[in-house]
Amino acid sequence: MSTARHTAHAELTDPPRSCPDLDVRDLEKRTRLMRIITRLIAVSDLGSKEIARRAGLPMQKISDLLSGKLEHLSVDELRLVYRTIDPSGSPP
Repeated sequence: MSTARHTAHAELTDPPRSCPDLDVRDLEKRTRLMRIITRLIAVSDLGSKEIARRAGLPMQKISDLLSGKLEHLSVDELRLVYRTIDPSGSPP
């Protein structure tokens, strides 16, 4: 395979190294937090609007979280939502 073709093939198959959404450890952490938070929201007396208000986040962020759009929330935002729902606990 020529160098030009090899480079083009690598660009198509290898994800860019600088893309923060592709960090596996970060993605695993966000996924774990998302699952915990969605369970807490389900049993919470607070509605989604109230959680968003208390966390200081747009309601759309909570909607994204509940619909599984994990890429729309950072780990810090997930931790903020967790502390809003369970102020006595620290996020895992």
